[in-house]
Amino acid sequence: MESKFLSAGSYSTLPESYVRPVTERPRLSEVTTCEDVPVIDLSCSDRNLISQQVGDACRRFGFFQVINHGISVESTSRMFEMARGFFQLPVEEKMKYYSDDPSKTLRLSTSFNVKKETVHNWRDYLRLHCYPLDQYVREWPSSPSSFKEIVSSYCKEVRQLGLRLLEYVSESLGLEGDYMEKVLGEQGQHMAVNYYPPCPEPELTYGLPAHTDPNAITILLQDQQVTGLQVLKDGKWLAVNPHPNAFVINIGDQLQALSNGRYKSVWHRAVVNCDKPRISVASFLCPANDAVIAPAKGLTDDGTPAPPLYRSFTYDEYYKKFWSRNLDQQHCLELFKI
Repeated sequence: MESKFLSAGSYSTLPESYVRPVTERPRLSEVTTCEDVPVIDLSCSDRNLISQQVGDACRRFGFFQVINHGISVESTSRMFEMARGFFQLPVEEKMKYYSDDPSKTLRLSTSFNVKKETVHNWRDYLRLHCYPLDQYVREWPSSPSSFKEIVSSYCKEVRQLGLRLLEYVSESLGLEGDYMEKVLGEQGQHMAVNYYPPCPEPELTYGLPAHTDPNAITILLQDQQVTGLQVLKDGKWLAVNPHPNAFVINIGDQLQALSNGRYKSVWHRAVVNCDKPRISVASFLCPANDAVIAPAKGLTDDGTPAPPLYRSFTYDEYYKKFWSRNLDQQHCLELFKI
């Protein structure tokens, strides 16, 4: 059986279909480390201070890291263990979950959108829908044997963290704490477990090229040993090194629209290296399909209401548009500008 997975092979040179045109390469030697990534301590007793720090990070960076977030080291370690165990399964076992159909609620695939793209990305990933759990957990992998139990428990914890962060985001904009949760409706939750194998020529390709996230908020569990996440700030690519026991929180396109452009959905990418595999686990909170997204009324600039930058749209409309394009095309939100 010919394997569809990078994780099943070993490569001494980069296959042609992964080589980016010269103008689109990562230029790794020019990337510096982001020294001032906001790190927000969620155990702080001053709620206003946390909201203020969240708002500041969303405005200036579009992302931040959180510590003392209430998810135990044991929980995150077990999640990584599961991810490693899954990608080490025999190819025949993994093929049971393979699909290149983006509408599937469980799929193991490679790259981003294999059917549409001309150049592939150096990653394999398992994508799961995680909410409501009882609706989806039945179709999840049954090996490793504790996969369902460990991943279910992790998903519940991450969801609570995400909802808590959305309260801080609401408050930081001067809105009621439950504003975002009300607008976003019964939020879906997806997870991408990413596996980036060692790459023979990391200068020529990406794990994932530059993109913004189409959802509301992303909670990323980074590999503590292997770096790979980079963000765009002031026109420069910066490496975001893992902070011990922290999650990286990304603002997605929906919060950029709801904040009327005040908060930026951050452009980010994943690069690869030639020595070590890297694993990351991204959890996405997504608006309900029928949630109507429009800039919050009452957001003002210096006391005068700011005119809306975006027309209103449903999340379903946005998501379909996002998946119909290439990942690194212009920002999908541009298509919804007034």
